[in-house]
Amino acid sequence: MHRERPQIVTRVPTMDDKTTILLAEDREDDIILIQRAFKAGGIPYPLMVVRDGEEAISYLSGVGRYANRELYPIPGLFLLDLTLPVTDGFEVLRWIRGQPVLKDIPVVVLTASDRIRDVNQAYQLGAYSFLVKSLDFLDAIALAHAISEYWLKIKKHAPAQLPPPQWPPKENLIPPSVAAEYPEPPAPRPDVGTSC
Repeated sequence: MHRERPQIVTRVPTMDDKTTILLAEDREDDIILIQRAFKAGGIPYPLMVVRDGEEAISYLSGVGRYANRELYPIPGLFLLDLTLPVTDGFEVLRWIRGQPVLKDIPVVVLTASDRIRDVNQAYQLGAYSFLVKSLDFLDAIALAHAISEYWLKIKKHAPAQLPPPQWPPKENLIPPSVAAEYPEPPAPRPDVGTSC
């Protein structure tokens, strides 16, 4: 049974340096790893998280709990896992590309799969880039840097808006039980004895 998807009626705002990145990922371990890697890598962009394909579509549509665009701004970059529950990443890509207001949001596919069929299908559906996730924290930091560098190259072309002052919403924070299992990474040390 095919369900009617919401249509976007608002205009995507112009780009800004503090634009929001949306992460669609269902595995809590991967969410925490990416959040910590962004923090350890000094990535300044706010990261919002949705945990399944339907929630991603609701967020992007601005419906239900995501109707307040001050709390849930349209992202300037979308990191999408392909193996999401409810509605998979491929369906989310198809839906995005059918939305005139959202079709230009850069979508970077993050997945554990490196199957060429998945890569080709993601590109055919409009993904800008395809990156294979790693469970190693240092690899995750390198991935965060790669996303940041990629972001700097494309940000002039992607629309987005600033997050609100009360960002992030409470429900987007890491649950205390999970946070206790994954302690904060140590702060990077400044280089000692180097001269410019």
